[in-house]
Amino acid sequence: MASEKQIEAFLSQYDVQFFENAQKLRKILFANLPDIIEQIDIPAKMIAYCYGQKYSELICVLIPSKKGLKLGFNRGTELPDTESLLEGNGKISRFVQIKSDEQINSNAIKQLLESALALYDQRRTNTKM
Repeated sequence: MASEKQIEAFLSQYDVQFFENAQKLRKILFANLPDIIEQIDIPAKMIAYCYGQKYSELICVLIPSKKGLKLGFNRGTELPDTESLLEGNGKISRFVQIKSDEQINSNAIKQLLESALALYDQRRTNTKM
């Protein structure tokens, strides 16, 4: 698990608005994903949120770039997206381009997180059987 100091050092490479949006989004992630583990992947330039070390235990990632902030979802293609926020054309993952405070605090983001957690719980339950 990454320390707060490591996360802040990583995020401080980007502009102030990005840094603030990332910090707000992190609070939403921690509030909606109980006991989630936060890890920095420096080579991939992202922060991962997972429940273990396997890719199957990954819920989502924060992807910073000079163009903005993305919230990526493992198995995003399987998530219900009633607000049509998810972008991308990969076979498994999808992302949301974060554009505003309103979006960060929206019910749509919270619903995506809730659905991602439910999908993870379902995979975990099915694996144990």
